[in-house]
Amino acid sequence: QVQVVESGGGLVQAGESLRLSCVVSGTIFSISTMGWYRQAPGKQREMVARLSGGGTTTYADSVKGRFTISRDNARNTWYLQMNTLKPEDTGVYYCNINSIISYWGQGTQVTVSS
Repeated sequence: QVQVVESGGGLVQAGESLRLSCVVSGTIFSISTMGWYRQAPGKQREMVARLSGGGTTTYADSVKGRFTISRDNARNTWYLQMNTLKPEDTGVYYCNINSIISYWGQGTQVTVSS
């Protein structure tokens, strides 16, 4: 059984950094993309960063130059390094793994105070 678990969220001040982790347990075949999404209160969930199986990265315009997505295959873990955080980055961050099935974690809260 596959489990996707995010961690690393918290309360920080504007300008500070956080690193989110996404640990995947179980076997997932033929991963096409792995992504980080976020949902702010009252807003739709949006893609923040995405990493393809071939290593191509895609970022939302609002986070380009500040966020970096990466993976550690040996640990079955993906990361989202978030620098120079802004209050508008506040939300619940979700990890998503796409293969034949789409897997989602339970989310981790990120709150950035001004």
